[in-house]
Amino acid sequence: MQVAKVRGTVVSTQKDPSLRGVKLLLLQLVDEDGNILPQYEVAADTVGAGVDEWVLVTRGSAARQVVGNEQRPLDAAVVAIIDTIHLADRLIYSKKDQYR
Repeated sequence: MQVAKVRGTVVSTQKDPSLRGVKLLLLQLVDEDGNILPQYEVAADTVGAGVDEWVLVTRGSAARQVVGNEQRPLDAAVVAIIDTIHLADRLIYSKKDQYR
């Protein structure tokens, strides 16, 4: 899994029928120090994440193991909304601090 920040949504009117009703998010990856990286990725949202939230994204066959995604052509899925990240006794991210 990778930490990412939700930057926006992706809307597609023409898509595989199995993707109807699936919310697609534009994610920007985050490194272990909490720095936003230049890489972007599109992922299916399985948890109701919103713009500016930090999330966990899973890729490959793991993205298709999420209930309901087994037959969808997905490479990435958002599987969690992050509340906090601690690393070596320091706080990297806190959702509650984000909205102050």
